[in-house]
Amino acid sequence: MISHPSRHCTVELQALPSRIGQVRRIVSAQLRYWHMDVLIDRASLGVTELLSNVHRHAQPDKTCTVEIELLLDRLKVSVHDHDPRLPVVADAGPLATCGRGLAMVAAMSESWGVLPDDPGKVVWFTLPAPSAAEPAAWDRRPHLTAAGGDRPRFTEVALGDHVAGVHRPEPAPARSAVPG
Repeated sequence: MISHPSRHCTVELQALPSRIGQVRRIVSAQLRYWHMDVLIDRASLGVTELLSNVHRHAQPDKTCTVEIELLLDRLKVSVHDHDPRLPVVADAGPLATCGRGLAMVAAMSESWGVLPDDPGKVVWFTLPAPSAAEPAAWDRRPHLTAAGGDRPRFTEVALGDHVAGVHRPEPAPARSAVPG
């Protein structure tokens, strides 16, 4: 039986600055495991902004759950907190030092939204997943080809698709040493 990597990851935490960095590293490791390296920067930025909003605004507590889910053609990242107040995209002025988080999430994501969820709310965003038809960068190997003739004068290096029969061990799933 072929086992497939889990397409879902959930982390519960207190949205404190030190924990936000840990969750960002967990999200990055999980995306590497899913071979979605191209999404790491945007997913990390988005989850950082959403967790920063929980840290700054959520009442009565900072407890939240981060969920990342790999769907057929997109990655969905969501943060659930216990504060029922819905966030508003601020119109931050050019000299403002805060208030741009949701605007950045909206700009870098494919879609985003907020859903009331008793207790609290869920703020989410999606990113388009890389095409499955295109081999991932980790699955391409350089190979040498002759430039023509019996004795090659030049050698070209080209990226080729993964060679059949060569086994690459699957990376281990991301695990957190952080309880919760």
